[in-house]
Amino acid sequence: MKTLYLECGMGAAGDMLTAALLELMPDPDAVVAELNGLGIPGVQFSKEAMSKCGIGGTHMTVKVHGEEESEEMFHHHHEHHDHPHEHEHSHESACHEHHDHLHEHEDHEHTHEHHHEHAHEHTHEHTHEHGDAGHTHHHHSSLHDIEHIVCGHLNIPEQVKQDVMAVYGLIAEAESHFHEVGTMDAIADITAVCLLMHKIAPDQVIVSPVHVGSGHVHCAHGILPVPAPATAYILNGVPMYGGAVKGE
Repeated sequence: MKTLYLECGMGAAGDMLTAALLELMPDPDAVVAELNGLGIPGVQFSKEAMSKCGIGGTHMTVKVHGEEESEEMFHHHHEHHDHPHEHEHSHESACHEHHDHLHEHEDHEHTHEHHHEHAHEHTHEHTHEHGDAGHTHHHHSSLHDIEHIVCGHLNIPEQVKQDVMAVYGLIAEAESHFHEVGTMDAIADITAVCLLMHKIAPDQVIVSPVHVGSGHVHCAHGILPVPAPATAYILNGVPMYGGAVKGE
């Protein structure tokens, strides 16, 4: 039996999960090239070797139109929580061309991989002004736009498309009271993790309790406690803990 164990002692951000899963592949460079060939608009994946505190690893970078989104901008829009819990889907295919929201998740058994970024069910596009990190505009896509990109344009297996949209359905459920939705690098993170999980195809996934951090984060909605409300909603029933790390 192939078992994948995820140690989430420093949380579970999308780029972190992507990098960790990438290291399990026999040819990581080929996988990065495949990710760059998926057709996610404006997105470029890259990896580099990193060493922190004497521990070597891989750092994944996602750039959108040549720019890496700043972490400050994503304290809430892109909340860096890809929480992997194994999960069986019993709902029908998420990839239908003409529906605007995906909330049919009553049939979940909590034995499946979740990869969480931020989205919700509204079907509009808008641009936010930002003064930090030299970014002027930050584009958000509606859930319908995301479905159109994932199901209509990405060169990935049908099962991976369903997994990506199931993730967005869960986030939409948690984020239904917010106006911000998915960004291109969020789509990139979720798609990368779902595709790598599909390639690795573990028989079971065992996950440590998730370290969510502590304190507060600043976001578009003001100051929120850690874990932020949507994250807390998604982690309901999932073992988690805080600690000395301030922030998410």
